Amino acid sequence: MRAFLTGGTGLVGGALLRLLLAQGAEVRALARTDEAAARLAALGAEPVRGRLADEGSLRRGLAGCDVAFNAAGVNAICPRDPRAMVEANAHGPALVVRAAAAAGVARVVHTSSAAVLGERPGAVGPQERPPARPPRTRYARAKLLGERAALAAGVETGVEVVCVNPASVQGPGRATGTARLLLAAARNPVIVLVRTWISLVDLEDCALAHLLAARRGRPGARYVLSAPPITTARAVEVVRAAAGRPRRVVWLPRGLARGLVPLAGLARLVPARGDPLLCADAVATVLDGHRYDGALAERELGLRCRPAEETIRRQLAWFRAEGLLAGGTPPRPR
Repeated sequence: MRAFLTGGTGLVGGALLRLLLAQGAEVRALARTDEAAARLAALGAEPVRGRLADEGSLRRGLAGCDVAFNAAGVNAICPRDPRAMVEANAHGPALVVRAAAAAGVARVVHTSSAAVLGERPGAVGPQERPPARPPRTRYARAKLLGERAALAAGVETGVEVVCVNPASVQGPGRATGTARLLLAAARNPVIVLVRTWISLVDLEDCALAHLLAARRGRPGARYVLSAPPITTARAVEVVRAAAGRPRRVVWLPRGLARGLVPLAGLARLVPARGDPLLCADAVATVLDGHRYDGALAERELGLRCRPAEETIRRQLAWFRAEGLLAGGTPPRPR
């Protein structure tokens, strides 16, 4: 296989790149900077300098390839400036599909998100389209727009587009985004939580699903990637058994947590470097929780997701090895 990959320096794209190379594939990977190109080359990929928004560089990278993996995206719940997220998540996917058509590449595997399912609170996210309700966060809305645009471009150009929709991707290598909640639970003696559901997919299982989708996925299909959901209470049990913390959990009533949504929105108004840790989208995400069903990916792709408890234990072991439980600084994805 000769594959073209976007997002190869990110969490999911990096895991996919390592898997492809381990299986003997030749990989061309899009690189926005010289630093990214050097990192990709060190792993064994052929870097292609360019940007997701530049169809010319996409065509150069895609020329002569058998399949394309679009794993590029911005995973942010509380961005101060959402423009980069919208450009990558909403506008980029269709550009990759159109460039693939121009380069004669017949299949694109697009990394979407289970967040686009728009499930109602407490319900299992629907596999079918359209969503049960509009996605609540800007991240989810951008990912939904990107998925729809990629599928529409596939129908228009004849490119086979297969979507993989991961639940929260966790595992060794992840210490940012939603993984900060897990890290906080393993570090702090007391944490505050809401009783809800969690759906995870292990990083290695997520990468494998992309490869299986390239080989077996139905054009136009959406494959949700998720281990069986667990409750926040069960997740705390696993963290406590593995890390010895938290010693105490304060369970916040849902009504009180819901009242924090307007206050969380004020975090954007506080001058600071970087994105705020709390915002209305983050509170809404925690309140709603997520329950996803990965049965279709198991049935059609042959994916067997490891249990969420195993992924949490693997991630905690990695936290400990990296010194993060003692307060170290998370390394960037590699």
